[in-house]
Amino acid sequence: MAAAAKGEVFPHRGIITVCAMAATLMQALDSTIANVALPYMQGSLSASYDEITWVLTSYIVAAAIMTAPVGWLSARFGQKNLYLVSIIGFTVASMACGIATSLYEMVLYRLLQGVFGAALVPLSQGTMLNIYPAEQRGSAMALWGMGVMVGPILGPTLGGYLTELYNWRYVFYVNMPFGIAATVGLWLFLPAEKQESGLRFDWFGFSVLAIGIAGMQLMLDRGEIKDWFSSTEVIIECVTGVAGFYLFIVHMITGERRFINPAIFRDLNYLTGVIIMFAVGMVLYASSALLAPWLQELGGYPVEVAGILMAPRGIGTMMAMMVAGRLASRMDPRLLIAAGVVLMTWSLLRLSGWTPAIGEWSLFFDIMIQGAGLGLVFVPLNVVSFATLPVRLRYEGTAVISLSRNVGSSIGISVFEALLTRGAAVEHSTLAPFASPLNRALSATPGIANALSPATPHGAALLNQMIDYQSQVIAYNNDYWLMGLMALPILLMLPFVRRPQASPGEPVHAAMD
Repeated sequence: MAAAAKGEVFPHRGIITVCAMAATLMQALDSTIANVALPYMQGSLSASYDEITWVLTSYIVAAAIMTAPVGWLSARFGQKNLYLVSIIGFTVASMACGIATSLYEMVLYRLLQGVFGAALVPLSQGTMLNIYPAEQRGSAMALWGMGVMVGPILGPTLGGYLTELYNWRYVFYVNMPFGIAATVGLWLFLPAEKQESGLRFDWFGFSVLAIGIAGMQLMLDRGEIKDWFSSTEVIIECVTGVAGFYLFIVHMITGERRFINPAIFRDLNYLTGVIIMFAVGMVLYASSALLAPWLQELGGYPVEVAGILMAPRGIGTMMAMMVAGRLASRMDPRLLIAAGVVLMTWSLLRLSGWTPAIGEWSLFFDIMIQGAGLGLVFVPLNVVSFATLPVRLRYEGTAVISLSRNVGSSIGISVFEALLTRGAAVEHSTLAPFASPLNRALSATPGIANALSPATPHGAALLNQMIDYQSQVIAYNNDYWLMGLMALPILLMLPFVRRPQASPGEPVHAAMD
Protein backbone atom coordinates (compact mmCIF):
# COMPACT_ATOMS: atom_id res chain seq x y z
CA MET A 1 0.00 0.00 0.00
CA ALA A 2 1.67 3.17 -1.20
CA ALA A 3 1.89 6.10 1.19
CA ALA A 4 -0.44 9.02 0.60
CA ALA A 5 1.18 11.96 -1.15
CA LYS A 6 0.81 15.59 -0.11
CA GLY A 7 -2.79 16.76 -0.49
CA GLU A 8 -4.02 13.26 -1.50
CA VAL A 9 -7.13 11.89 0.19
CA PHE A 10 -6.80 8.13 0.63
CA PRO A 11 -9.97 6.16 -0.30
CA HIS A 12 -12.15 5.22 2.70
CA ARG A 13 -9.58 6.80 5.02
CA GLY A 14 -12.10 7.49 7.78
CA ILE A 15 -13.38 3.91 7.93
CA ILE A 16 -9.86 2.45 7.83
CA THR A 17 -8.85 4.83 10.64
CA VAL A 18 -11.75 3.69 12.85
CA CYS A 19 -10.95 0.01 12.22
CA ALA A 20 -7.24 0.51 12.88
CA MET A 21 -8.12 2.33 16.10
CA ALA A 22 -10.43 -0.53 17.14
CA ALA A 23 -7.68 -3.09 16.56
CA THR A 24 -5.14 -0.97 18.44
CA LEU A 25 -7.49 -0.33 21.36
CA MET A 26 -8.40 -4.01 21.61
CA GLN A 27 -4.76 -5.10 21.85
CA ALA A 28 -3.71 -2.26 24.15
CA LEU A 29 -6.61 -2.79 26.54
CA ASP A 30 -5.63 -6.39 27.14
CA SER A 31 -2.19 -5.46 28.43
CA THR A 32 -3.75 -4.05 31.64
CA ILE A 33 -7.48 -4.80 31.71
CA ALA A 34 -6.89 -7.96 33.75
CA ASN A 35 -4.92 -6.13 36.47
CA VAL A 36 -7.80 -5.37 38.83
CA ALA A 37 -9.44 -8.75 38.13
CA LEU A 38 -6.41 -10.81 39.18
CA PRO A 39 -7.61 -11.46 42.78
CA TYR A 40 -10.94 -12.78 41.42
CA MET A 41 -9.21 -14.91 38.78
CA GLN A 42 -6.82 -16.22 41.43
CA GLY A 43 -9.71 -17.75 43.40
CA SER A 44 -11.54 -19.13 40.35
CA LEU A 45 -8.40 -20.76 38.92
CA SER A 46 -7.01 -21.97 42.28
CA ALA A 47 -3.70 -20.17 41.79
CA SER A 48 -1.23 -18.55 44.15
CA TYR A 49 -0.30 -14.86 43.86
CA ASP A 50 3.00 -15.70 42.15
CA GLU A 51 1.25 -18.02 39.69
CA ILE A 52 -1.56 -15.64 38.76
CA THR A 53 0.91 -12.93 37.67
CA TRP A 54 1.71 -15.16 34.70
CA VAL A 55 -1.66 -14.10 33.29
CA LEU A 56 -0.06 -10.67 32.76
CA THR A 57 3.53 -11.59 31.95
CA SER A 58 2.75 -14.47 29.55
CA TYR A 59 0.79 -12.06 27.35
CA ILE A 60 3.52 -9.41 27.41
CA VAL A 61 6.33 -11.90 26.70
CA ALA A 62 4.49 -13.50 23.77
CA ALA A 63 3.66 -10.10 22.30
CA ALA A 64 7.26 -8.94 22.69
CA ILE A 65 8.67 -12.04 20.96
CA MET A 66 6.23 -11.95 18.06
CA THR A 67 6.47 -8.20 17.43
CA ALA A 68 9.96 -8.43 15.88
CA PRO A 69 9.04 -10.45 12.74
CA VAL A 70 5.97 -8.33 11.89
CA GLY A 71 7.86 -6.47 9.14
CA TRP A 72 8.90 -9.72 7.46
CA LEU A 73 5.44 -11.31 7.84
CA SER A 74 3.79 -8.22 6.38
CA ALA A 75 6.06 -8.25 3.32
CA ARG A 76 5.79 -12.02 2.81
CA PHE A 77 2.05 -12.52 3.23
CA GLY A 78 0.72 -9.00 2.65
CA GLN A 79 -0.32 -6.42 5.20
CA LYS A 80 -4.05 -7.00 4.77
CA ASN A 81 -3.82 -10.79 5.15
CA LEU A 82 -1.63 -10.53 8.25
CA TYR A 83 -3.93 -7.89 9.69
CA LEU A 84 -7.05 -10.03 9.30
CA VAL A 85 -5.45 -13.22 10.63
CA SER A 86 -4.09 -11.33 13.65
CA ILE A 87 -7.45 -9.74 14.54
CA ILE A 88 -9.42 -12.97 14.11
CA GLY A 89 -6.84 -15.00 16.08
CA PHE A 90 -6.72 -12.42 18.85
CA THR A 91 -10.52 -12.32 19.15
CA VAL A 92 -10.81 -16.13 19.27
CA ALA A 93 -8.02 -16.36 21.86
CA SER A 94 -9.80 -13.70 23.96
CA MET A 95 -12.99 -15.75 23.99
CA ALA A 96 -10.94 -18.82 24.97
CA CYS A 97 -9.48 -16.87 27.92
CA GLY A 98 -13.02 -16.09 29.03
CA ILE A 99 -13.95 -19.79 29.24
CA ALA A 100 -10.65 -21.03 30.75
CA THR A 101 -11.15 -23.34 33.74
CA SER A 102 -7.56 -23.74 34.96
CA LEU A 103 -4.40 -21.67 35.26
CA TYR A 104 -2.68 -23.73 32.59
CA GLU A 105 -5.47 -23.07 30.10
CA MET A 106 -5.46 -19.37 30.94
CA VAL A 107 -1.70 -19.00 30.46
CA LEU A 108 -1.87 -20.93 27.16
CA TYR A 109 -4.68 -18.75 25.81
CA ARG A 110 -2.95 -15.57 26.99
CA LEU A 111 0.17 -16.70 25.13
CA LEU A 112 -1.97 -17.12 21.99
CA GLN A 113 -3.43 -13.66 22.58
CA GLY A 114 0.07 -12.23 22.67
CA VAL A 115 1.14 -14.13 19.54
CA PHE A 116 -1.80 -12.88 17.45
CA GLY A 117 -1.96 -9.45 19.06
CA ALA A 118 1.72 -8.62 18.51
CA ALA A 119 1.15 -7.46 14.92
CA LEU A 120 -1.88 -5.26 15.63
CA VAL A 121 -0.13 -2.17 16.98
CA PRO A 122 2.71 -1.96 14.38
CA LEU A 123 0.32 -2.73 11.51
CA SER A 124 -2.11 -0.09 12.74
CA GLN A 125 0.67 2.48 13.07
CA GLY A 126 2.07 1.65 9.63
CA THR A 127 -1.41 1.90 8.11
CA MET A 128 -2.01 5.32 9.68
CA LEU A 129 1.35 6.59 8.44
CA ASN A 130 0.50 5.38 4.93
CA ILE A 131 -3.05 6.71 4.57
CA TYR A 132 -2.20 10.24 5.80
CA PRO A 133 0.22 12.59 4.03
CA ALA A 134 3.22 13.95 5.91
CA GLU A 135 1.57 17.25 6.87
CA GLN A 136 -1.27 15.43 8.66
CA ARG A 137 0.74 12.75 10.46
CA GLY A 138 0.94 14.64 13.74
CA SER A 139 -2.84 14.57 14.06
CA ALA A 140 -2.96 11.00 12.73
CA MET A 141 -0.46 9.84 15.35
CA ALA A 142 -2.52 11.60 18.01
CA LEU A 143 -5.59 9.60 16.96
CA TRP A 144 -3.66 6.34 16.78
CA GLY A 145 -1.81 7.08 20.01
CA MET A 146 -5.09 7.38 21.91
CA GLY A 147 -5.59 3.65 21.40
CA VAL A 148 -2.02 2.71 22.31
CA MET A 149 -1.70 4.94 25.36
CA VAL A 150 -5.28 5.23 26.58
CA GLY A 151 -5.91 1.48 26.24
CA PRO A 152 -3.49 0.47 29.00
CA ILE A 153 -4.60 3.42 31.14
CA LEU A 154 -8.36 2.81 30.87
CA GLY A 155 -7.94 -0.97 31.00
CA PRO A 156 -8.09 -1.18 34.82
CA THR A 157 -11.13 1.15 34.90
CA LEU A 158 -13.08 -0.95 32.42
CA GLY A 159 -11.81 -4.17 34.01
CA GLY A 160 -13.00 -3.02 37.43
CA TYR A 161 -16.50 -2.26 36.19
CA LEU A 162 -16.88 -5.50 34.24
CA THR A 163 -15.57 -7.55 37.16
CA GLU A 164 -17.89 -5.89 39.66
CA LEU A 165 -21.04 -5.83 37.50
CA TYR A 166 -20.60 -9.26 35.88
CA ASN A 167 -17.46 -11.31 36.56
CA TRP A 168 -13.80 -11.38 35.54
CA ARG A 169 -14.48 -13.38 32.36
CA TYR A 170 -16.07 -10.32 30.74
CA VAL A 171 -12.72 -8.52 30.69
CA PHE A 172 -11.93 -10.90 27.81
CA TYR A 173 -15.40 -11.12 26.23
CA VAL A 174 -15.36 -7.33 25.70
CA ASN A 175 -12.90 -7.83 22.82
CA MET A 176 -15.46 -9.57 20.61
CA PRO A 177 -17.35 -6.49 19.27
CA PHE A 178 -14.04 -4.66 18.60
CA GLY A 179 -12.65 -7.68 16.79
CA ILE A 180 -15.71 -8.23 14.61
CA ALA A 181 -15.99 -4.55 13.64
CA ALA A 182 -12.28 -4.25 12.79
CA THR A 183 -12.27 -7.49 10.78
CA VAL A 184 -15.27 -6.54 8.64
CA GLY A 185 -14.10 -2.97 8.03
CA LEU A 186 -10.52 -3.85 7.04
CA TRP A 187 -11.63 -6.81 4.91
CA LEU A 188 -13.95 -4.54 2.90
CA PHE A 189 -11.94 -1.31 2.65
CA LEU A 190 -8.21 -1.90 3.21
CA PRO A 191 -6.40 -2.34 -0.14
CA ALA A 192 -4.41 -5.53 -0.55
CA GLU A 193 -0.64 -5.33 -1.08
CA LYS A 194 1.61 -7.36 -3.30
CA GLN A 195 3.14 -10.35 -1.51
CA GLU A 196 6.89 -10.93 -1.76
CA SER A 197 6.73 -14.71 -2.00
CA GLY A 198 10.50 -15.09 -2.47
CA LEU A 199 11.38 -13.88 1.01
CA ARG A 200 12.98 -16.41 3.36
CA PHE A 201 12.55 -16.24 7.10
CA ASP A 202 15.54 -15.71 9.40
CA TRP A 203 14.85 -18.55 11.80
CA PHE A 204 18.18 -18.23 13.61
CA GLY A 205 17.74 -14.51 14.31
CA PHE A 206 14.15 -15.00 15.46
CA SER A 207 15.06 -17.96 17.69
CA VAL A 208 17.92 -16.25 19.53
CA LEU A 209 15.83 -13.09 20.02
CA ALA A 210 12.98 -15.16 21.45
CA ILE A 211 15.42 -16.97 23.75
CA GLY A 212 16.87 -13.64 24.89
CA ILE A 213 13.46 -12.13 25.69
CA ALA A 214 12.16 -15.28 27.40
CA GLY A 215 15.34 -15.72 29.47
CA MET A 216 15.28 -12.10 30.59
CA GLN A 217 11.60 -12.21 31.56
CA LEU A 218 11.94 -15.48 33.46
CA MET A 219 14.91 -14.07 35.37
CA LEU A 220 12.96 -10.96 36.36
CA ASP A 221 9.81 -12.87 37.30
CA ARG A 222 11.52 -15.66 39.24
CA GLY A 223 14.37 -13.66 40.75
CA GLU A 224 12.46 -12.33 43.77
CA ILE A 225 10.98 -15.75 44.53
CA LYS A 226 14.33 -17.58 44.20
CA ASP A 227 16.47 -14.95 45.97
CA TRP A 228 18.05 -13.79 42.72
CA PHE A 229 21.58 -14.94 41.94
CA SER A 230 21.83 -17.27 44.91
CA SER A 231 19.63 -19.55 42.77
CA THR A 232 21.07 -21.70 39.98
CA GLU A 233 17.80 -21.33 38.06
CA VAL A 234 18.04 -17.53 37.97
CA ILE A 235 21.71 -17.66 36.93
CA ILE A 236 20.84 -19.99 34.04
CA GLU A 237 17.98 -17.71 32.95
CA CYS A 238 20.25 -14.65 33.10
CA VAL A 239 23.01 -16.32 31.06
CA THR A 240 20.45 -17.58 28.54
CA GLY A 241 18.91 -14.11 28.14
CA VAL A 242 22.25 -12.34 27.73
CA ALA A 243 23.51 -14.97 25.27
CA GLY A 244 20.31 -14.74 23.22
CA PHE A 245 20.51 -10.94 22.90
CA TYR A 246 24.25 -11.06 22.14
CA LEU A 247 23.81 -13.64 19.35
CA PHE A 248 20.89 -11.70 17.91
CA ILE A 249 22.84 -8.43 17.73
CA VAL A 250 25.91 -10.11 16.18
CA HIS A 251 23.74 -11.95 13.66
CA MET A 252 21.79 -8.79 12.76
CA ILE A 253 25.04 -6.93 12.05
CA THR A 254 26.94 -9.69 10.23
CA GLY A 255 24.32 -12.12 8.89
CA GLU A 256 23.28 -12.31 5.25
CA ARG A 257 19.56 -12.90 5.83
CA ARG A 258 18.00 -10.90 8.68
CA PHE A 259 14.34 -10.18 9.41
CA ILE A 260 15.29 -6.86 11.06
CA ASN A 261 17.26 -4.61 8.74
CA PRO A 262 20.06 -2.91 10.75
CA ALA A 263 19.69 0.11 8.44
CA ILE A 264 16.79 1.35 10.59
CA PHE A 265 19.22 1.95 13.47
CA ARG A 266 21.39 4.24 11.34
CA ASP A 267 18.63 6.83 11.45
CA LEU A 268 19.46 8.87 14.57
CA ASN A 269 15.91 10.15 15.02
CA TYR A 270 14.52 6.65 14.91
CA LEU A 271 17.20 5.15 17.19
CA THR A 272 16.61 7.88 19.77
CA GLY A 273 12.85 7.29 19.50
CA VAL A 274 13.30 3.57 20.19
CA ILE A 275 15.33 4.27 23.34
CA ILE A 276 12.86 6.88 24.62
CA MET A 277 9.92 4.57 23.88
CA PHE A 278 11.62 1.86 25.95
CA ALA A 279 11.81 4.25 28.92
CA VAL A 280 8.21 5.42 28.43
CA GLY A 281 7.06 1.77 28.31
CA MET A 282 8.73 1.08 31.64
CA VAL A 283 7.07 4.03 33.35
CA LEU A 284 3.65 3.72 31.68
CA TYR A 285 2.96 0.07 32.46
CA ALA A 286 4.79 -0.15 35.78
CA SER A 287 3.05 2.89 37.28
CA SER A 288 -0.31 1.56 36.09
CA ALA A 289 0.40 -1.92 37.46
CA LEU A 290 1.29 -0.47 40.89
CA LEU A 291 -1.57 2.02 41.02
CA ALA A 292 -4.41 -0.54 40.95
CA PRO A 293 -3.24 -2.56 44.00
CA TRP A 294 -2.33 0.67 45.86
CA LEU A 295 -5.89 1.94 45.53
CA GLN A 296 -7.45 -1.39 46.54
CA GLU A 297 -5.07 -2.67 49.21
CA LEU A 298 -3.79 0.52 50.84
CA GLY A 299 -6.48 3.03 49.86
CA GLY A 300 -9.26 0.57 50.71
CA TYR A 301 -11.32 1.41 47.61
CA PRO A 302 -13.66 -1.22 46.11
CA VAL A 303 -12.64 -2.56 42.72
CA GLU A 304 -15.11 -0.43 40.73
CA VAL A 305 -14.14 2.76 42.60
CA ALA A 306 -10.45 1.99 42.07
CA GLY A 307 -11.19 1.73 38.36
CA ILE A 308 -12.94 5.11 38.35
CA LEU A 309 -10.06 6.77 40.21
CA MET A 310 -7.65 5.58 37.51
CA ALA A 311 -9.76 7.12 34.74
CA PRO A 312 -8.26 10.65 35.08
CA ARG A 313 -5.01 9.29 33.72
CA GLY A 314 -6.75 8.43 30.48
CA ILE A 315 -8.57 11.76 30.41
CA GLY A 316 -5.28 13.62 30.78
CA THR A 317 -3.67 11.54 28.06
CA MET A 318 -6.49 12.11 25.57
CA MET A 319 -6.56 15.86 26.17
CA ALA A 320 -2.79 16.15 25.83
CA MET A 321 -2.78 14.04 22.66
CA MET A 322 -5.36 16.24 20.99
CA VAL A 323 -3.27 19.32 21.83
CA ALA A 324 0.00 17.65 20.78
CA GLY A 325 -1.53 16.44 17.52
CA ARG A 326 -2.37 20.02 16.57
CA LEU A 327 0.97 21.45 17.70
CA ALA A 328 3.36 18.73 16.46
CA SER A 329 3.50 20.20 12.95
CA ARG A 330 3.47 23.85 14.07
CA MET A 331 6.28 23.89 16.63
CA ASP A 332 9.42 22.01 17.51
CA PRO A 333 8.18 18.58 18.67
CA ARG A 334 11.20 18.28 20.96
CA LEU A 335 9.73 21.04 23.11
CA LEU A 336 6.49 19.07 23.46
CA ILE A 337 8.43 15.94 24.45
CA ALA A 338 10.41 17.93 27.03
CA ALA A 339 7.22 19.43 28.48
CA GLY A 340 5.68 15.96 28.70
CA VAL A 341 8.72 14.51 30.47
CA VAL A 342 8.68 17.36 33.01
CA LEU A 343 4.97 16.83 33.74
CA MET A 344 5.43 13.07 33.97
CA THR A 345 8.38 13.41 36.36
CA TRP A 346 6.58 15.98 38.51
CA SER A 347 3.50 13.78 38.87
CA LEU A 348 5.56 10.68 39.76
CA LEU A 349 7.44 12.63 42.42
CA ARG A 350 4.09 13.79 43.82
CA LEU A 351 2.94 10.15 43.87
CA SER A 352 6.02 9.34 45.95
CA GLY A 353 4.50 11.44 48.74
CA TRP A 354 1.10 9.74 48.73
CA THR A 355 -0.40 8.28 51.89
CA PRO A 356 -3.74 6.47 52.21
CA ALA A 357 -5.12 9.65 53.77
CA ILE A 358 -4.72 11.60 50.53
CA GLY A 359 -7.84 13.41 49.34
CA GLU A 360 -9.59 12.18 46.22
CA TRP A 361 -9.19 15.53 44.44
CA SER A 362 -5.42 15.50 45.00
CA LEU A 363 -5.33 11.92 43.78
CA PHE A 364 -7.39 12.89 40.73
CA PHE A 365 -5.08 15.81 39.91
CA ASP A 366 -1.82 13.85 40.24
CA ILE A 367 -3.04 10.97 38.08
CA MET A 368 -4.40 13.30 35.38
CA ILE A 369 -1.11 15.25 35.21
CA GLN A 370 0.76 11.99 34.73
CA GLY A 371 -1.55 11.07 31.85
CA ALA A 372 -1.08 14.51 30.27
CA GLY A 373 2.70 14.10 30.42
CA LEU A 374 2.51 10.73 28.68
CA GLY A 375 0.27 12.17 25.96
CA LEU A 376 2.62 15.08 25.28
CA VAL A 377 5.56 12.69 24.93
CA PHE A 378 3.92 10.03 22.80
CA VAL A 379 2.55 11.97 19.82
CA PRO A 380 5.61 14.10 18.90
CA LEU A 381 7.90 11.14 19.65
CA ASN A 382 6.19 9.08 16.94
CA VAL A 383 6.31 12.01 14.53
CA VAL A 384 10.07 12.62 14.91
CA SER A 385 10.92 8.89 15.03
CA PHE A 386 9.53 8.25 11.55
CA ALA A 387 10.18 11.68 10.02
CA THR A 388 13.45 10.65 8.37
CA LEU A 389 12.99 6.86 8.13
CA PRO A 390 12.62 5.57 4.54
CA VAL A 391 9.14 4.34 3.63
CA ARG A 392 10.49 0.87 2.72
CA LEU A 393 11.60 0.42 6.36
CA ARG A 394 8.37 1.70 7.90
CA TYR A 395 6.76 -1.62 8.88
CA GLU A 396 10.02 -2.93 10.31
CA GLY A 397 10.37 0.38 12.15
CA THR A 398 6.88 0.22 13.66
CA ALA A 399 7.50 -3.39 14.72
CA VAL A 400 10.81 -2.61 16.42
CA ILE A 401 9.49 0.47 18.24
CA SER A 402 6.52 -1.60 19.47
CA LEU A 403 8.97 -4.30 20.55
CA SER A 404 10.92 -1.66 22.46
CA ARG A 405 7.77 -0.52 24.26
CA ASN A 406 6.72 -4.11 25.07
CA VAL A 407 10.14 -5.11 26.39
CA GLY A 408 10.31 -1.90 28.40
CA SER A 409 6.89 -2.53 29.92
CA SER A 410 7.76 -6.14 30.72
CA ILE A 411 11.01 -5.12 32.44
CA GLY A 412 9.31 -2.21 34.21
CA ILE A 413 6.53 -4.33 35.72
CA SER A 414 8.92 -7.06 36.89
CA VAL A 415 11.60 -4.71 38.25
CA PHE A 416 9.29 -2.39 40.16
CA GLU A 417 7.18 -5.20 41.60
CA ALA A 418 10.39 -6.90 42.76
CA LEU A 419 11.59 -3.61 44.27
CA LEU A 420 8.20 -3.21 45.94
CA THR A 421 8.40 -6.65 47.56
CA ARG A 422 12.01 -6.19 48.63
CA GLY A 423 11.42 -2.62 49.82
CA ALA A 424 8.42 -3.64 51.95
CA ALA A 425 10.49 -6.37 53.62
CA VAL A 426 13.34 -3.95 54.34
CA GLU A 427 11.02 -1.31 55.76
CA HIS A 428 9.26 -3.94 57.88
CA SER A 429 12.57 -4.96 59.43
CA THR A 430 13.38 -1.28 60.06
CA LEU A 431 10.07 -0.51 61.78
CA ALA A 432 9.69 -3.77 63.72
CA PRO A 433 12.18 -2.87 66.51
CA PHE A 434 9.95 0.05 67.49
CA ALA A 435 7.20 -2.41 68.44
CA SER A 436 8.70 -2.96 71.86
CA PRO A 437 7.40 -2.64 75.43
CA LEU A 438 10.15 -0.02 75.86
CA ASN A 439 8.43 2.25 73.33
CA ARG A 440 6.62 4.87 75.43
CA ALA A 441 4.08 5.53 72.65
CA LEU A 442 2.79 1.99 73.19
CA SER A 443 2.63 2.20 76.98
CA ALA A 444 1.48 5.78 77.63
CA THR A 445 -2.23 4.98 77.36
CA PRO A 446 -3.48 1.87 79.18
CA GLY A 447 -6.01 0.98 76.46
CA ILE A 448 -3.40 1.15 73.72
CA ALA A 449 -0.86 -0.65 75.86
CA ASN A 450 -3.23 -3.57 76.36
CA ALA A 451 -4.41 -3.76 72.72
CA LEU A 452 -0.93 -3.43 71.20
CA SER A 453 1.10 -5.35 73.73
CA PRO A 454 3.80 -7.35 71.90
CA ALA A 455 3.69 -9.81 74.78
CA THR A 456 0.21 -11.06 73.79
CA PRO A 457 -0.61 -13.00 70.57
CA HIS A 458 -3.39 -10.58 69.68
CA GLY A 459 -1.26 -7.49 70.30
CA ALA A 460 1.71 -8.91 68.39
CA ALA A 461 -0.49 -9.79 65.40
CA LEU A 462 -2.11 -6.34 65.40
CA LEU A 463 1.27 -4.60 65.62
CA ASN A 464 2.64 -6.75 62.80
CA GLN A 465 -0.36 -5.84 60.63
CA MET A 466 0.15 -2.13 61.28
CA ILE A 467 3.89 -2.35 60.57
CA ASP A 468 3.24 -4.30 57.37
CA TYR A 469 0.75 -1.66 56.23
CA GLN A 470 3.18 1.21 56.84
CA SER A 471 6.00 -0.74 55.18
CA GLN A 472 3.87 -1.14 52.04
CA VAL A 473 3.14 2.60 51.96
CA ILE A 474 6.84 3.48 52.15
CA ALA A 475 7.79 0.86 49.55
CA TYR A 476 5.21 2.20 47.06
CA ASN A 477 6.49 5.74 47.65
CA ASN A 478 10.06 4.66 46.99
CA ASP A 479 9.05 2.97 43.73
CA TYR A 480 7.30 6.09 42.42
CA TRP A 481 10.24 8.25 43.45
CA LEU A 482 12.58 6.00 41.44
CA MET A 483 10.22 6.12 38.43
CA GLY A 484 10.32 9.90 38.54
CA LEU A 485 14.12 9.92 38.50
CA MET A 486 14.19 7.41 35.62
CA ALA A 487 12.07 9.70 33.44
CA LEU A 488 14.49 12.63 33.69
CA PRO A 489 17.33 11.18 31.52
CA ILE A 490 14.96 11.34 28.52
CA LEU A 491 15.64 15.08 28.44
CA LEU A 492 19.35 14.41 27.84
CA MET A 493 18.52 12.53 24.62
CA LEU A 494 16.46 15.26 22.98
CA PRO A 495 19.49 17.19 21.60
CA PHE A 496 20.25 14.14 19.41
CA VAL A 497 16.84 14.42 17.70
CA ARG A 498 16.59 16.46 14.51
CA ARG A 499 13.46 18.51 13.98
CA PRO A 500 11.43 17.32 10.95
CA GLN A 501 11.74 19.78 8.08
CA ALA A 502 8.47 20.85 6.48
CA SER A 503 8.26 22.27 3.01
CA PRO A 504 7.78 26.07 2.78
CA GLY A 505 4.12 26.97 2.96
CA GLU A 506 3.09 23.40 3.63
CA PRO A 507 -0.41 23.40 5.11
CA VAL A 508 -1.29 21.67 8.33
CA HIS A 509 -4.62 19.88 8.58
CA ALA A 510 -6.44 17.98 11.24
CA ALA A 511 -6.41 14.23 10.84
CA MET A 512 -10.06 13.92 9.94
CA ASP A 513 -10.42 17.01 7.71
